[in-house]
Amino acid sequence: MSWIQREIRLNERRRGCHLVHKEIVGQVPEIKSFKIGMANVFLQHTSASLMINENFDSDVQKDMEMGLNKIVPENFPYIHTAEGPDDMPGHLKSGIVGVSLNIPITDGKLNLGTWQGIYLCEHRNSGGSRRVVVTLQGQQNKK
Repeated sequence: MSWIQREIRLNERRRGCHLVHKEIVGQVPEIKSFKIGMANVFLQHTSASLMINENFDSDVQKDMEMGLNKIVPENFPYIHTAEGPDDMPGHLKSGIVGVSLNIPITDGKLNLGTWQGIYLCEHRNSGGSRRVVVTLQGQQNKK
């Protein structure tokens, strides 16, 4: 069994849900060397999140952001307000959605469904670039 770990950066994005599948896979070319395995994708932040969702219709991304804002409103009387009105809602959304994904690898590709892709959900108005640790484990192709 082989292990590979990479720390990558995702470009800064505006608040919302963004398809980042190609950006992640493009920075971890070692995925192609695995016959079978698992990829753990871990976001090192507390006010953004990762999810797997539809990769075809961009309206899903807009609706996801709208739904999360309805579930976790900014105008709630939060106690933690030192970092701005979008910070505590960002922490709550991150806790609800999560910061880690486990995805099977089959024949050098992430084995997602036809319409699935990896999203970064940016919950801050100005979150900056985001750090992600990708850990691969499994059986690599014979050389």
